[in-house]
Amino acid sequence: MARHSIDESVVQQAVKLLEEHGLTELEYGLGRWYVRVSRQAGGQVVAATAPTAAPAAKAEGEAPVSAQEAAAGHPGAVTSPMVGTVYVAPEPGAEPFVKVGDTVGEGQTLLLIEAMKTMNPIRAHRHGRVTQIFAQNASPVEYGEVLIILD
Repeated sequence: MARHSIDESVVQQAVKLLEEHGLTELEYGLGRWYVRVSRQAGGQVVAATAPTAAPAAKAEGEAPVSAQEAAAGHPGAVTSPMVGTVYVAPEPGAEPFVKVGDTVGEGQTLLLIEAMKTMNPIRAHRHGRVTQIFAQNASPVEYGEVLIILD
């Protein structure tokens, strides 16, 4: 079995960001691998690296797959590139960037994700029609979470 080595500078930078911004946890992923740095009770910082797991098959009698989980493999799935808070409009009270049924062009802003006090536009990776929106305004999102489906 081949071992994968995480660049130590990535872990050091994650610890530095954790401390500078008073975060309790930070996760960074690249391809199949991710590093998670978290502050435990008492202030101790712990780092862990691991390959991302393939989705486990549902055994008989387990809960059915959610619509969002099923959409993860869709070619038009727009996923979150980071952990943060999602906003569907450019400012409070404004019209949302997109609604179900809208046609969007490649590069068009679909929503914003706030991470470390920075607003990051999430853009369409291709031309298409918005068929589903999973993102809820001002709610937390995780890395890789499906936000919107384009057909």
